[in-house]
Amino acid sequence: MGQKLSNYGVGIYVVAIIFFLIVPIPAGILDFLVAINMSLAMIILFTSVLSKEVLNMSTFPTLLLFTTVFRISLNVSSTRLILTYGNPGKVIMTFGSFVGGNNAIVGVIIFIVLVLVQFLVINKGSERVAEVTARFTLDAMPGKQMAIDADLNTGAITDAEAKARRDKIQEEATFFGSMDGATKYVKGDAITGIIITLINIVGGVVMGMMRENMDAMEALNHYAIITIGDGLVSQMPSLMISLATGILVTKVSKEADIGGILMSQLFSMPIVMYLTGGTLFVLGFTPLPWYIFCPLGIMFIIMGFMLNQRQSVEKVEKEVTKEETGAEEIRRPENVVSLLQVDQILLEFGYGIIPLADVNQGGDLLDRVVLIRRQIALEYGCIVPTIRLRDNIQLNPNQYLIKIKDVPVSSGEILFDHYMAMNPGYVEEEITGIPTEEPTYHLPAIWITESQRERAESYGYTVVDPPSIIATHLTEVIRSHLDELLTRQDVQNLINNIQENNSALIGELVPKLLGVGEIQKVLQNLLREGISIRDLTTIFETLADYAPTTHDTDVLTEYARQSQKRAITNKYFSKTETTSVVTLDPKVEQDIMASVKQTEQGAYITLDPEKSQSIMRSVKAETDKLEAVGANPIVVTSPIVRMYFKRLTNDYFKELIVVSYNEIESDVELQSVGMVTYAD
Repeated sequence: MGQKLSNYGVGIYVVAIIFFLIVPIPAGILDFLVAINMSLAMIILFTSVLSKEVLNMSTFPTLLLFTTVFRISLNVSSTRLILTYGNPGKVIMTFGSFVGGNNAIVGVIIFIVLVLVQFLVINKGSERVAEVTARFTLDAMPGKQMAIDADLNTGAITDAEAKARRDKIQEEATFFGSMDGATKYVKGDAITGIIITLINIVGGVVMGMMRENMDAMEALNHYAIITIGDGLVSQMPSLMISLATGILVTKVSKEADIGGILMSQLFSMPIVMYLTGGTLFVLGFTPLPWYIFCPLGIMFIIMGFMLNQRQSVEKVEKEVTKEETGAEEIRRPENVVSLLQVDQILLEFGYGIIPLADVNQGGDLLDRVVLIRRQIALEYGCIVPTIRLRDNIQLNPNQYLIKIKDVPVSSGEILFDHYMAMNPGYVEEEITGIPTEEPTYHLPAIWITESQRERAESYGYTVVDPPSIIATHLTEVIRSHLDELLTRQDVQNLINNIQENNSALIGELVPKLLGVGEIQKVLQNLLREGISIRDLTTIFETLADYAPTTHDTDVLTEYARQSQKRAITNKYFSKTETTSVVTLDPKVEQDIMASVKQTEQGAYITLDPEKSQSIMRSVKAETDKLEAVGANPIVVTSPIVRMYFKRLTNDYFKELIVVSYNEIESDVELQSVGMVTYAD
C-alpha cells in the first residue's frame, strides 16, 4: 500500500509540473508551493551531506530533473502573476523587500552574486568532477571486476558476495554516468533564471507604465524588487540542490519502483527531518508568513520523531530476531553443514609467499590462476573448478601445498626473492647458488639472485621466477587429477553446451542409450590418460554408434580413443620423422587376454604375479632405452589388449604411453626399438 502511495505521489508531482506551466495559480497557493520547493531542496541537501555512500542517493539524477523542472514551472507561474497583477504572493514580495533591503539595486546585486556563486563555482566544479569521475569509474571497472574474481578464487568472498559487489560496481558506473549529464540541468536552470528575471523586469516596467500609469523609475523600482524576490525564491532552492550535486559527485540505479526508492531515500533519516523542520520553524519568525513555515517545520519535526520511533522499534526487533536466529541455529543439529564444504582445488601457502598473491604488492599469482583454468579448458575441453588460494600460518614461510578435495597431493618450497635456474643438460659453466629440486618434475636446480639471472641465461640455464614455478606445478597437478575433478554436473553442463547445435545427437544418446554417469566414466577414462575431450561431438557420435551393442564403459572408451586418432597421433607422433616405439610380445598379449575376467562390476586381470613382475621388468628395460635417446616411453599394442595392458602397468609406470595400432594414423612411420616380453 505504501509503495502505491509513493508512486501516486510521484505521479501527482510530475502532473503538477505540467499543470503549473499552463494554468494560472493564485498567489496564496504559490506561496505554499514555494515553501514546499524550499523544503524539498533542504531535504535533498541534508540527505546528500549525511549519506554514508553515494549509492544511498542513487536516484539523485532523477531528483535533479524533477526539482529543476518543478522550480521552472513555479517561475513561469510567478512570472504570470507579476506581469498580470503585479503581486506574485507574500513569500516572493517578502524575499524581494526583506532580503534586498527594499532596495532594487541591493536586491539585483544579491541576486547576481547568488547566480554567480551557483553557476561559476558550485555548478561548474560539479560538472567537471562528474565528468572526470564518470570517465575514471568506467576505466576502473575491468580492474575492479578482476579484483572480485581474485577474491572469489581465494575464497575470501562467496558467489553471492561477488554478485553483490559486481552489481554495486555496475550501479556506481551508471550513477556517475547519469550525473555527468544531470549536472547540465543545473547549469541550464541558472541560465534560465537570469533570462526570466530580465524578462520580468523589462515586462514589468512596460506593464507598469502602460497599465498602472507609473513613471519609468517608479515602475522599475516596484517591478525590480518583485522580480528580484522571485529570482531569489527560485535561486535559493537551486543553490541548495547545486550544492548537494557537488557534495555527491565529490564523495546507482536499483531494481525497484522509482517512487518507493525516492520516498525511502528522502524520508529515511530522522535527523534530516529535525534539521529541515527546525530551519523552517525559525524562518517562521522572520517577516515570512509564519502560518506556512511554522506548521511545516512542526510537521517535519513530528515526522522525524515518528520515524525515529519506528526505526528504534525495528532495531530492537532486528536484534531480537538475530539473537533468536542465532540461538535457533545453535540448537539445530544441521548448523555444521557449512563446515562440510570441500574445496575441489586449494592452494595453501606460507606467509612468505603472500606477496606473490597480493595484487597490491605487485603479485600476479591470481592472474596466473585464471590463465591456468583457461589453458586447461582449451587443451582438454573441460572446465576446471574454481581454484581457491589461502594462506596457512602452519606451513613454513616459503612452503606451498596443493590440495585436491581438501587432501594434500603435492607441495613445494620457493625463495620469494630468488630465481630458479635449471641446467637443460648441455650447459658446462657452473654458477653458485642454493641447491634445490624443481617441484613439478623433480629436476635438480639452483636458487640464484636477481643479479645472477642475466649471467645464468647467457650460459644457457633455464631461469624461472617463483610465480611461474607455482603455476607450472599447479597446472601439472590439475592435469593429473582432471578425471576425478570431472563430476556428473560438469558432464551435464558439457552436454547442455553442445545440445543446441547437436540436438539430434543428444536426443539419441542421452538418456536413451547412455546415462550421464556412464558418459562421465568414458570421459574420465580419456582424461586419465591425457586425451582431450574438447571434440565432444565426435566422441558422442562414436558412443551413439557403439552404445547399442555394449554398455561397458572401458570398451566404449577404446572406441572413443580410436575416434580421436588424429589428436592422439598429433600429440605423441611425428609425421616428418620416424618415431621410436616399443611393441608388445604376442605371447604376452595372449596371456593378458586369457587372464581377463568379466564381472557385473567390470573386467579385472588375474595374471600370475611372477609373470606380471617379469613384464614390468621388461617394460622398464625397454622404456629406459627410449628415454636414453630422448624419446617418449611409448608402447604400441593391439586394440583389444591396450586398456588391460595400461591398467596392468599404471601403478608402476604412470607416465607410460600405451596406444593401439587403431589410434595411429596410417601415414606415421614407426620404428620398433624393442619388445616387451617376459624378462629372465
